Order: sequence, then structure tokens, then C-alpha cells
Amino acid sequence: MTTILLIDDEQRMLDLLELFLMPNDYKCIKAKSGEEALKLLSSKEIHLVVLDVMMPGMDGWETCKQIRKKSAVPILMLTARTDKSDIVKGLNVGADDYLTKPFDDQELLARVNALLRRVSAVNANQKVIKYNEYELDTTSYTLHYREKQVVLTMKEFKIIKALISHPMRTYTREQLLFVAWDYHSSTDIRTVDSHIRNLRDKLKTAGFPTDQFLNTVWGIGYKWK
Repeated sequence: MTTILLIDDEQRMLDLLELFLMPNDYKCIKAKSGEEALKLLSSKEIHLVVLDVMMPGMDGWETCKQIRKKSAVPILMLTARTDKSDIVKGLNVGADDYLTKPFDDQELLARVNALLRRVSAVNANQKVIKYNEYELDTTSYTLHYREKQVVLTMKEFKIIKALISHPMRTYTREQLLFVAWDYHSSTDIRTVDSHIRNLRDKLKTAGFPTDQFLNTVWGIGYKWK
């Protein structure tokens, strides 16, 4: 059974989310803080996380960052904020999708199902993609270069998978936006640049020679050289 970790400091919201999800054969585990959620992720098999942004102490953004240090599990963020900058911030710290409150059960289920389908589609493809000294492991969402490796978020993984599967091909920002989100949305095209920038920083920190392979094609997009 698919297990979903619900993270919210309000018991009422946790109970509502469970009410929406359980009739659809999803097992729900609840956490009322980021700290509690991180402990559960370390001890249980979690397939998807539903994470509220506004929590006291460790908020949703920081919780998302901490989750990404140890797991590539899909993360759906919930927010009462409609400011685009807040939504972009959530995506940039590692969230895979967001849902603005208030929402109904059908909208929540559609987002959850879409995220889980993406994971299933990735797992159904080849397990390791190789190009020169790089290896992309599609089961652990990790990129390997010689003795170095880094865990990727789902969107980072999808971007790199597209680039490394077609080396030397230039992808436009629009194409990478569609690759990473899998559907047409109102997401700002500049979010792709933010993801690439964060991805380069992550790879550089891990010791990858980013300047040698993740290249900007000015005025167009990006390519894997």
C-alpha cells in the first residue's frame, strides 16, 4: 500500500487530509512538526509527503530542505499564500508541486496521483543511464561521477535525465519546464533557471565539474556537453 506522510501543525488539517486520501487506498502517517516528520522518514517507507508551509519552529520550507538532504521522495506543499514568490521559493527548496488552500478532495487527489505516476514512470524505465563518466541511477535518483554522487530532487532528476539522455542537444526553457512538471501550468519560465542554478550549486558542492558538462546556451536554454 502507498504510504503518505502528512505534515501539519493543525490536527484538524491532518484529519481532513486523511479523510480525503484514505478512501483511495492511501495509508496516512501524521506528523505535527518538521522534526517529527524527519524521524518518521528515517524509520518508515514513505512514498509521498504532503507538507504545510506555515508551521511554528521549523516551517515547511526548512522541513523541505532537510528532507531533500536525505530523500528524493515526492513532496506536495500546501500553502495559504498566493504570492508567486512564495510558491517559487517552495519549488526552489525541493518541492515537486504545490497546492493553494482552500482546495477540495478531487484537486488534492489529482496532484497526489500525478506525482506518484511520475515516480512510477521513472522506475519503469532503464535503471542506469550512462554517458562518459556520468551515471544516473533511476532507482535511487542519484547522479554519479567517478567516486562522487549526489541525491537529486524529482525535478532535478527529470531535468538531468532529459539532458544526459540526449547529450549535445539544446533544450529550451519551455521544454525543460514541461519535462520537469509534466503538464502545462502557470509556472514562471524563470523557475527553470532557478532550478538549474540550484542544481549547479548542489553538484559543485559535491565536487562535480559543473562547468564542463551543464552548459547554458545563451538566449535558448541548456544542454549536456
